[in-house]
Parts: sequence; C-alpha cells; structure tokens
Amino acid sequence: METVFSYIIGLGAAVMMPIIFTVLGVCIGIRLGDALKAGLKVGVGFVGLSIVTALLTSALGPALNTVVDIYGLQLKVFDMGWPAAAAVAYNTAVGAFIIPVCLGVNLLMLLTKTTRTVNIDLWNYWHFAFIGAVIYFASGSLAWGFFGAVICCVFTLILADITANRFQNFYTGMDGISIPQPFCAGFVPFAWAISKGLDKIPGMNRLEIDAEGLKKKFGLLGEPLFLGVIVGVGIGCLTCSSWNEIVDRIPYILGLGIKMGAVMELIPRVTVLFIEGLKPISEATRNLIARKFKGADGLNIGMSPALVIGHPTTLVVSLLLIPVTLALAVILPGNEFLPLASLAGMFYVFPLVLPYTRGSVVKTFIIGLVVMVMSLYMVTNLSAWFTLAAKDVYAATGDGAVAIPDGFSGGSLDFAGSPLAWIIFQCTENLKWIGSGILVLLAMGMMWWNRVHIIRNQKEMIEKDSTNIQSTE
Repeated sequence: METVFSYIIGLGAAVMMPIIFTVLGVCIGIRLGDALKAGLKVGVGFVGLSIVTALLTSALGPALNTVVDIYGLQLKVFDMGWPAAAAVAYNTAVGAFIIPVCLGVNLLMLLTKTTRTVNIDLWNYWHFAFIGAVIYFASGSLAWGFFGAVICCVFTLILADITANRFQNFYTGMDGISIPQPFCAGFVPFAWAISKGLDKIPGMNRLEIDAEGLKKKFGLLGEPLFLGVIVGVGIGCLTCSSWNEIVDRIPYILGLGIKMGAVMELIPRVTVLFIEGLKPISEATRNLIARKFKGADGLNIGMSPALVIGHPTTLVVSLLLIPVTLALAVILPGNEFLPLASLAGMFYVFPLVLPYTRGSVVKTFIIGLVVMVMSLYMVTNLSAWFTLAAKDVYAATGDGAVAIPDGFSGGSLDFAGSPLAWIIFQCTENLKWIGSGILVLLAMGMMWWNRVHIIRNQKEMIEKDSTNIQSTE
C-alpha cells in the first residue's frame, strides 16, 4: 500500500487532478471528451501555477539569501519550504496511509451527515500527514500520529462547511466549491474575531478599501503589477552593500522588479484555467445530486485554495507582507525561524480570510500581520520535532530536498505555522490524555452542530421544493 500511494502522490497535483476530474466527470454523466477537457484545464492550471511559483522562488530566493548574508540575519531554524515539508509528511509511516484513512473519515462523515464536503484535493492531504508525522516522532506512537491526523481532518472538513457559503458568495464562479485545506482553515477563527474587533473601531469603515478601490484611489501605485515591480526593486537594492554597487547592479535590480511584477500579473491569469475546468464538473455534480438525492444539493466539492490565490487583495497583501515578515523574524524576541523558501507560499494564508474581511486590504493586512507573528513562534516551537521527522526521512530515502544543514533545525511556514497544527500538537503531546479528550469532545461537538445545520438546511430545501411544485400545479 505504501508503494501504491507513494506512486500516486509522486504523480503530483498536475497529473492527479486531470485523472480525478476525468473519472469524476464520466461518473456524473459528462461526456468523456468534455470531462477530459475540464480535467486537463485544471491540470494545466496547476502546471502554470507551478511555473509562476518557481519564477518567484528562483528570483526571490537568491536575493533574500544575499540580504541575509549582508546583514547577518541568519537564525537557528532553517526554512525548508513547503515542498520539503510535504516530502517529509508523505514519506513517514503516517503519510504512507493518509489517503485511505482520510478518505474513509470523509466518507463516514458524509454518511452520518456531519459534513457536506467531498474532499478530492488528495495532494493537500499531506497537511494531515504532516501533523500526524510530527506527533508520531514526538511521542514515538503511530497510534497518536494517526489520531492527530484524523482530528485535523475532521476539523478541516467542518471548517470547510462553515466557510463554504461565504467563500462561494465572495469569489466569482465558485458555486459548489469549498476549501478543506487545513493551513487556510486554521486562520478562519482569527479572521472572524479580528475582523469583528476592527469593525468596532470608529472610523475603520473609512479604511475598508479593496484592491479595486486601491487602483481607483492610487492609480498605477495600486496595481498589483506595479507594486510587484516596486517591492522587487526594493529587495534588489537591499542586496547591495553600497550606493556604487546599486549603480553597478541596476540591470539585476530592474530584472528582479520585472519578475516580481510578472508573478503578480500571471497568477490571476493562470487561476482562470481552474475556474474554466471546474465549472462543468461543479454544475453537473450539483444537478446530479439534486436529481438523485432530494434535498441534499448542499454538497460541495473540496478543492485546493490555488483556485483563488489570484484575487487582487491576496496578491497585494501577500506582496507587502513578504518584507514585513522577514523584518519581524529578525526583531521578534525568542523567534529562531527566518522564512525564506516559505515566503512563496504566503498567498495561501488568505483564501479563507478574504470572505470575512470582504476583500478589505487594510483588514486583511492586519490579520496577516497578526497570524505571521504567531506563525513564526509556532514554527520555532515545532522545529525540534519536525527536524526528527526530516532526518528520519533523509536517512531512509536520501532525498536531498529534506536535508537540514549542520547546526540548524528545520521548519516551514506551511504547515508548521498553522494554528490548527500547533494546537493539535500541544494538546496531544503536552497535555496527553486530557488534551486528547478535549480535542475529541470539541470534534464531536462540532460534528453534532454541523449535522444539525445540515439536516435543517435539507428540510428547508425539501419544503421549498414542495412549495414550488404546489405553486406550479
């Protein structure tokens, strides 16, 4: 089984998603050609996103490393980035079986009406494997590792249900889609609480300007493309130790600015492919469920947050937070994690935050600032256990992507910087049975609450359908 699932994961999202969407499309009655076309568009979207992300990483990574060397900013926790974190997660005993385990949990929750999300985002199951692997290496117990992974899966599915309506109403073309990715879901309670708190501040409503409003107010300066160029040029200047060096390296500095601007401009264009591929699958799924399962047309397809990271507010806030997070990492007392490779994943913090801030750049930035401070400390706190897992995987596979330099611990903003991962780890490892009992009670309470709402909504749908039929007659 480990060999089979390792092979599936090794295909990557760009290959897995076209296969899944083609099979799913045929099963729900779409013609093979149309289903294949939809699946290929989603796959091409992932390829395009990988290329753009690689451009960001290849341009930003060396520049930030140079800044670190010039100003002596090196800290003790080495940033391995999310690809290495995913490799560590999937190459452990927990990761080997995470797909069938979490698919089983999802199916059970669907049958018991404790979720309405069908999570087909198999690639991002690595988040569940990650927290399970860290708990496994900290406790030495495989059972505790799977417990943490399953609890994380349950919480994520319920949070996907809770946020589904807001998500679909905020983003265009996302009907029938929810986001069951725990990194994004972990920030939802903070987005809700901080946004509510900011609403109570007098005058805050005057600062509620979205990305489109930013363009109208500041013109060219409010464009993500132009902001990308400015931030890129600024980082390029920081790689120089003197004014003369800045003059000598103008081609490099301007080139870095153009590359950052290109990333800001290309991401929204790539994400259009996701929507084009999703639309026929989503519509056919909802129509099938409405025909076959009366009153159950509230089911959602769980997909990757990559679908919506091209939103202008996400791009603007992520871009602004990159240098801010780097500065915070250096000045915050007690922090030992310097994010470099992880900064390319900054976009994934905000897909489920924006529906609560209504796309406000100011609110989203404030929430991002708060959660980044928290995330730096959480990565530092989990680094020792993450290092154990990474070294074990390296010893077994020889994978250089998970190698940690001598004298450093390992860490990654995604998923070690997620409040959801950190809380589950602390409850399971430090509070043991008491903490685990709290997690179980909380999970059961949320499942019961979700079931009540699902059944109530289904009854309302049935009554509405009956009323419409009577009116027609």
